[in-house]
Amino acid sequence: MLKTWLLVATVVVLVSIAQAVTSRPNIIFVVADDLGWNDVSWHNPSMITPNLDKYARTGVILNSSYIQYFCSPSRSAFMTGYFPYHTGLQHKVIIEGQPRFVPTNFKMLPAHLKTAGYMTHIVGKWHLGMCNWKYTPTYRGFDSFYGYYNGMDDYYTHRTTGGYDFRSNTSVAEDPHRTHSTYLFTDQTIKVIENHDKSKPLFLYLPFQLVHYPLQVPLKYEQMYKHVVSKRRRVYSGMVSMMDEAFGQITEALDSAGLLDNSLIIFTTDNGGSVPHGGNNWPLRGGKTTFWEGGTRGVAFVWSRNLLERTGYTNHEMIHAVDWFPTILHLAGLRPDSNIDGVNQWEMLRTGAPSSRTEFVYNIDTIMNSSAIRYGDYKLLTGSPGTINDWYPIPTQDNTISRTKEETWKPQLYNIRNDPQERNDLAQKQPEILKFMMNRLSRWMASGVKPQTSPVDPRSNPRNWGGVWTPGWC
Repeated sequence: MLKTWLLVATVVVLVSIAQAVTSRPNIIFVVADDLGWNDVSWHNPSMITPNLDKYARTGVILNSSYIQYFCSPSRSAFMTGYFPYHTGLQHKVIIEGQPRFVPTNFKMLPAHLKTAGYMTHIVGKWHLGMCNWKYTPTYRGFDSFYGYYNGMDDYYTHRTTGGYDFRSNTSVAEDPHRTHSTYLFTDQTIKVIENHDKSKPLFLYLPFQLVHYPLQVPLKYEQMYKHVVSKRRRVYSGMVSMMDEAFGQITEALDSAGLLDNSLIIFTTDNGGSVPHGGNNWPLRGGKTTFWEGGTRGVAFVWSRNLLERTGYTNHEMIHAVDWFPTILHLAGLRPDSNIDGVNQWEMLRTGAPSSRTEFVYNIDTIMNSSAIRYGDYKLLTGSPGTINDWYPIPTQDNTISRTKEETWKPQLYNIRNDPQERNDLAQKQPEILKFMMNRLSRWMASGVKPQTSPVDPRSNPRNWGGVWTPGWC
């Protein structure tokens, strides 16, 4: 009888484990590149984004979702759960040929998820280091990679700064027809979905190339905005609509494959819109490359057919890029290290409960001597917040964008809840709060690490690697 009971108990445990694994949700993590606050239809009805709009309005629109001011810092935060000034990637972005990367002592999100039985795939932009193979996607936890390593590519030639930059896993991905990368990435994503083993949960990371410059899009998308006088804005808007179409095809493929019902879709941008390249963040101040809300408060939503208890509303609670890491691990049944900067926001997303976050770091950059932090409703900025420092309505012509000289500013204090456009500096009016915020900043700065500042390494030159951007030079 004892042997029989032990056998039954063992079977029950094994079945329970199998059910737990298969019940873990698929995570579809979509990141737009340089998408502005005012560049989606739920903020701006003149934008044509019906697929994104459908999922945003039937999910949860995140109205206080914060990212970093540049590409690499945000992607580092997504993949590690740490603020970039704790990983060394707080200063601007990784430039082609720089030996900069997320250090390998930071275990990335897909590597964690693999321990929970997930299949992990990335299609699109990496931009987290490629000077050595060990810093590239398939060495950091992804089962497959189809995309490019650096920060930007020509959409048709797949070249950047003197070299070809397009990979399938570790092999060079040839494209003799010079196809717009969005078509290639969409087709590859659909293949991943169709070939997925449904007995295992799926983590699909989709960092779109769109809508980063260069401004390149098939004519049919540009013609969707014939009424827009500014050529720059017209092409950029077409790129947004092309991304929306790709998103629609991908979600349709998920549904057709029977994966959508048990999926959570996360959609976010990596930073605010690039104002000089057609992006628009109105009515927020500034844009990409700045610490203003226009550079760091991002378009975002979450959607699920079955996992969210409350949907169809706009959530105004704070969530930061670092929070996706522990939130996703929670859904996978995993616990992150206790010292990460991110906090699990699943209850907020699922039910609309108050945010688990009370403060965060926009950035701390000791090279620029610039920083910005948030505590409750208040935001402190020190040093230069950037050069795109004004409020920019949608352009009506292709005029030059006004920039401000890069200089050190006096500390500025804003109540973001009451003044999200950052028009009323309270630094002189509320000195006690300013003092409190400066003390908070000092505490944050004490834990920072030295930023990576390596110059471009001549060994990286694609001419040394058959004309292709290739790891192996650091």
